[in-house]
Amino acid sequence: QVQLVESGGGSVQAGGSLRLSCAASGYTYRNYCMGWFRQAPGKEREGVAAICSDDSFSYSDSVRGRFTISQDKVKNTLYLQMNSLKPEDTGMYYCAAGRYSSPVAARRHPGAMDYWGKGTPVTISS
Repeated sequence: QVQLVESGGGSVQAGGSLRLSCAASGYTYRNYCMGWFRQAPGKEREGVAAICSDDSFSYSDSVRGRFTISQDKVKNTLYLQMNSLKPEDTGMYYCAAGRYSSPVAARRHPGAMDYWGKGTPVTISS
């Protein structure tokens, strides 16, 4: 049984930093992509960053240069380092995994990801 468990969310002021983690278990696919998606109230879910088993990665324009996605394949953990946070970064952040080979495709098509965590909330105050 695949489980994805996010942690690290919280409330910080604009300009601050947070590091999200996603602990994965039971996921045995050799070729995969994992991603971070966020959803603000009243808005569609947005793929902010994705990384694949070959370590290729992709970022949305809104976070490129501020966020860094990484993975520890030994610990089976996905990370999202978020710096220079803005109020518009506020939302519920979800970790997801799927049998993609392209991080761009994984990020742009969240509906096709196979597994999702329950999310961790991020609130950025101005």
